[in-house]
Amino acid sequence: MSIGYACLTRGIADLSYKTCRKQNATEENLLSLIEHNLTTLEAMIDYNNQNDIRLFRMSSDIIPFGSDFSVNDLDWSQIFKEQFERIGEKVKDYGIRVSMHPGQYTVLNSKNEDVVNRAIDDLTYHTLFIDSLNVDASHKIILHIGGVYGDKDQAIERFVKVYKKLDQRIKKRLIIENDDRLYTIEDVLSISQQTGAPVVYDNLHHFINPGETLGNDKHWIEKAQETWSLDDGRAKVHYSQQQLNAREGAHSQTVRIKEFMDYYESVKSLDIDIMLEVKDKNLSAVKCVLATKNEGAIKDLEKEWSRYKYAVLERSPQSYQFIRELLKDKDKYPVVPFYEQIEEAMETPLSIGGVRNAIEHVWGYFNDKVSEKEKNRYVRYKEEVLSDVSSLPKLKRMLRKLAVKYDISYLIESYYFDI
Repeated sequence: MSIGYACLTRGIADLSYKTCRKQNATEENLLSLIEHNLTTLEAMIDYNNQNDIRLFRMSSDIIPFGSDFSVNDLDWSQIFKEQFERIGEKVKDYGIRVSMHPGQYTVLNSKNEDVVNRAIDDLTYHTLFIDSLNVDASHKIILHIGGVYGDKDQAIERFVKVYKKLDQRIKKRLIIENDDRLYTIEDVLSISQQTGAPVVYDNLHHFINPGETLGNDKHWIEKAQETWSLDDGRAKVHYSQQQLNAREGAHSQTVRIKEFMDYYESVKSLDIDIMLEVKDKNLSAVKCVLATKNEGAIKDLEKEWSRYKYAVLERSPQSYQFIRELLKDKDKYPVVPFYEQIEEAMETPLSIGGVRNAIEHVWGYFNDKVSEKEKNRYVRYKEEVLSDVSSLPKLKRMLRKLAVKYDISYLIESYYFDI
């Protein structure tokens, strides 16, 4: 079983994709952006390997306007062949399974032929991207069924008809998912029988849009597993939690560890991969990977604590002290209470006392390194924060720049600047 996350990383400096407006999509700009984005992807793959994350959904935006051939007509798969192959070798060497998930406008069952053609172009782009990595058929493209358009049966017929005409290279990678409004897991399983496309089960979508037949997560995952062949690899599932006090279906800010462990215990006997859909991305992936380790080590929690500690301190000095005491026993691995305490702290509003304490702890790394000008700016920004905490992001941006300038890796790797 592998656990992973989607597209972007949190808490990692200078690891983000770039794009441009359509009117600025010159050949020179596109080449520069693609090179940067592939370099970023490679760094994310390296990060995932270093953190035992073996499942990763790649962003659809790595190639700007990749499916709009009138804007981007570059032969990018050949121009960047060497870079693609290097990334692909790392994916294989690290044992990472990658995927992609086209957006809501990629609809195969639309009544509008132009919409369908654009959807096929988008799937062609995604397929070429993954194929360029030279990875096998277990690396997938996830797709929702689409709309209903007043007649679900006819909409399903259109999907099946279009699916059967797709290029075999697309069909080799395409898998289909239940959604939270229109197509239940039963609908998607039925469509799978007509197309042969493997099914991805999404727990939150099913909770919101359950259909008529009762069944728990394990039941429906087992049904979905039956649609996967040996070449398709392990069945994938999507796991997410409802954000409290938000619209129905909104993904949570972080994976609540106790809730996840209850889910994990119910499905761990199944041979599946779990894709987390959560706003804090890799942070929750690391959390869940550490929580499900067969033999966890206290050093892993200490490493995580070094990243979280100042973000916890500025919100809850009580949680900060609790976790320090929790980690003193080097023979134990209290991973669940560790993360529960962090989650509790992250839900606590910032306090002026905690903010001041965290700022001063962080500033201690710079005190004997900075120039007088930098010190004066720090004093001024700190005074602004203590009179109005909403100015804290400005101070954090300055502190992060100083961490990079003076190469203080302990701070560069801290989540203090991002959560």
